Amino acid sequence: MLRTVLFTPADDPKKCLKAMTCGADAVALDLEDAVAYSRKEAARECLREILRRPPPVTLLVRINPAVSSYILDDLKTVIGLPVDGLMLAKTESALDVLKVGWLLGLLEEKAGLPPGKIRLLPFIESPGGILGAAEIASAPRVRALAFGGVDFSQDLGLRYPAESEGLLGARSQLVLASRAAGIDPPLDTVFPVLKDTDRLIKEAETARRLGFQGKLVIHPAQVDPVNRLFTPGPEEIEYAKRVVAAFDRAEQSGTAVIQVDGKMVEYPIFRRSKELLALYEKLVPGN
Repeated sequence: MLRTVLFTPADDPKKCLKAMTCGADAVALDLEDAVAYSRKEAARECLREILRRPPPVTLLVRINPAVSSYILDDLKTVIGLPVDGLMLAKTESALDVLKVGWLLGLLEEKAGLPPGKIRLLPFIESPGGILGAAEIASAPRVRALAFGGVDFSQDLGLRYPAESEGLLGARSQLVLASRAAGIDPPLDTVFPVLKDTDRLIKEAETARRLGFQGKLVIHPAQVDPVNRLFTPGPEEIEYAKRVVAAFDRAEQSGTAVIQVDGKMVEYPIFRRSKELLALYEKLVPGN
């Protein structure tokens, strides 16, 4: 589970190294919009230098769109580096994923790497991408989808975050597409207002309620509030423990529907409670 993915420009080594110490579950070094066109090759060189040693956190790289003139050089750069996944910017269709996957396959073979080793996290940033989300999510190599809500809202003429309710349908579509494809839950869009922590938390709460696994962030100060929001709380964990214990006892006696704290519990709720406890153990080991 990735509660937070902290973005930083790949052409700024100082920011990149600092980002890896800020407590985010993953860091995304950006070769796309955060890097000026004239700095693309400099950013790739910085990336190679930074990743000469294995990073201390899960490391993602956002690469340029599949249709861009930068894509091949981006892919050649990351082959053989210690990265955990590539975020494919401005993914419009499953064909974009297939194109990048084909190129990666050729480069993996040439480098002697296992085929399919590098996973993709397509960025969905347009109405076309949202409408094609189910096919994108089902494409080979896809680990999870990421929502580019700022670009999406601009495309629709919305004012994000002031009119974030206009993103509800798109967010829901990504969650459904991800679940149907059997991949990890999606990552919610960045929140662009750095000093409005209250609204950041509200946006993160909306994403969590819809079924997102976490949120993209753009500043170290956003990491802790979002991490806390996407970590199951004490009451939630204690209830899950009661559900699992009570259902285990009931199942041994041949019962599959019980009540816990006045709420009906059956197999789907029992399974979800076990998943929640396993997730919490990964996030907060020993508790």
